[in-house]
Amino acid sequence: MVEPGEGPLGGIRVLDLTTVVMGPLSTRMLGDLGADVLTIETRHGDLNRRMGSGPDRDFSGTSLNLMRNKRSIVLDLKAAQGRAACLDLAATCDVMVTNLRPGPLSRLGLDYGAVREVRPDIIFCAAQGYRADSVKANAPAYDDSIQSASGVSDLYLRVGSEPNLLPTLVADKVSGMSIANGVLAALYHRAMTGQGQRIEVPMIDVMTAFILTEHGAGAIPEPPTGEPGHTRILTPTRRPQPTADGWINILPYNGSHYDALFAAGGREDLLGDDRYRTTANRMANSGSLYGDVAAVLPQRTTEEWIEFCTTNGIPATRAATLDELVAELPMEEHPLVGSYRFIPPAERFSETPAGLHRHAPGIGEHSREIIEEIGYPSETLDDLEATGVLGRPVAGDERL
Repeated sequence: MVEPGEGPLGGIRVLDLTTVVMGPLSTRMLGDLGADVLTIETRHGDLNRRMGSGPDRDFSGTSLNLMRNKRSIVLDLKAAQGRAACLDLAATCDVMVTNLRPGPLSRLGLDYGAVREVRPDIIFCAAQGYRADSVKANAPAYDDSIQSASGVSDLYLRVGSEPNLLPTLVADKVSGMSIANGVLAALYHRAMTGQGQRIEVPMIDVMTAFILTEHGAGAIPEPPTGEPGHTRILTPTRRPQPTADGWINILPYNGSHYDALFAAGGREDLLGDDRYRTTANRMANSGSLYGDVAAVLPQRTTEEWIEFCTTNGIPATRAATLDELVAELPMEEHPLVGSYRFIPPAERFSETPAGLHRHAPGIGEHSREIIEEIGYPSETLDDLEATGVLGRPVAGDERL
C-alpha cells in the first residue's frame, strides 16, 4: 500500500457527493492519486455496495475497488444540521464533486453559489445527464439511456444488428474519467491563478463526443463529404476470429501483413490482391478482407498464430476471458472482509506513486472522525448521532 497523502494529489481534499458508478469512479481516481476523499453516504450506503455479490452485504466486489481510497461519512442532508455540516466540510475541501441533478442540489442548498460562499476558491464539479441550461436539466439519466441517446444503439443498426447497448457501463465510466480530467485541469488553473470555478460534465455531451470522434466521419465537414460512421469500425466481420482451438484477434495493417497471412493459409490466389494494396483500398474493402483472414485461421491453433504474427510483425492477441483477467489481478487483504482482487490504477508515476492508500470503508466508518477534524465539539457530535443526522459505523458482526 501507498501511504495516505502520497501521490501527485497529496494534500488535496475532496468532498464526494456522488452515487452509483460515474461519480464514485471519478473520485476513486482522485483518491488513487493521493487526494483525501470524504464520501457522503446514506445510512444504507451507496448503491454500488450492492452491485453484484460480495463477501458482505455492504461490500460488493464492485465496491471493494470503487470505494477504495475514501473515508465514509453518513450524513442526513435532508436535515438542516446535516446540510450545515456538509457546508462546514466543504469549507475545508479543495474540490467538491456531485452528480445530483440541479433541482435537488439547489433545494438542498448545496449548489455552487452556496458552496462558494464558504470556500471561494473551491473546484465544484457538477456531473449529471444533461446540461444545466437545457430543458432536460433535471431529467433522470442512466448509462442505458445515455448510450441510446448518444448513438451507441444506432451503431448496432449500422452493422446490421438490432439496436443494442454495449454490455458495459461505458457512459458512466467514460464520464467518470472526464470528471477527473476536468477536476485536474481546474486544480492546475487554481494553482496558477488562485481562482476556483464550477465545472459541468453532462454525460450526453461526453458520450456524444466520444462516439463522434471517429463516427462523425464524412458528416463532419460542411457541406458533408459522406455519411457518418467509420467504415472499418462498422464492418460486421470486425471481431475476434476462431482458430483451431480458441479465439484470436489479428489486425493486418499493411500489404505485407496480408501477403504473409494469405501465404501461410494457402491462399496464394489472394496474394497481391488490389483490395489491400493501399490504405484507401484496405479501408474500403475491410469487410471482405476480414472475412478472408478469418477463413484461414482455423488451420492453426491460437498459440501457433500468435507465434507466426510475432515473427511477421502482425498485430495479434488472444481473446482473453473475464475470468483470466480477474485471475491476473494482485491480491489485497481488506481488514473487514478479507481477501479481494485489486484493480490497479492505470497511471504509473515515477516520483509520486498512485495506488491503494485505504481499503474501501464501511458505511459511515469515519463519520465522527471527519466531523471532529473540522472542530465540532464532542457534545455536538453526540447530539448529531443521537438524532440520526450523523451516522455511526456498524460493527462487523452486525453487517454479516
